[in-house]
Amino acid sequence: MKTRTFTIIKPDAVAGGYTGKILDMILADGFTIRAMKMTFMNRNDAARFYAVHRGKPFFEALSTYMTSGAIVVALLEGEDAVDSLRRLVGATDPRNADEGTIRRMFGTDLTRNAIHASDCAENAEKEWKQFFDEKEIVEVDYSPCSFE
Repeated sequence: MKTRTFTIIKPDAVAGGYTGKILDMILADGFTIRAMKMTFMNRNDAARFYAVHRGKPFFEALSTYMTSGAIVVALLEGEDAVDSLRRLVGATDPRNADEGTIRRMFGTDLTRNAIHASDCAENAEKEWKQFFDEKEIVEVDYSPCSFE
């Protein structure tokens, strides 16, 4: 069944020039991009997005990191989207991620692990709604146009 999920290509991966390679992997895995943009998180955005981690020892460092540079956010659709993307992304620690996963290929440590993937459908929806208005979401299937 086709469902939706949310992802963030993190500042380290954007700055490292890996955005295109990561998006290619996501598309090759069968996902459709329903909304996408490059943006920046400010401190309030980061605090809201990571509210579940407030009070934990890594919260401040994570917030500082996520506001350190450009990010690419995307709403994705695919078969069993949340679980499929999490398999493609790999373990949170890139050193423990399987070969061929995004984090193994482009991540460096627990924080600078290249990409965020929502952990459940409910959180995915909450997360994408922080970045996209309804009018930004492409609901129709799209294909290249012919100009003949």
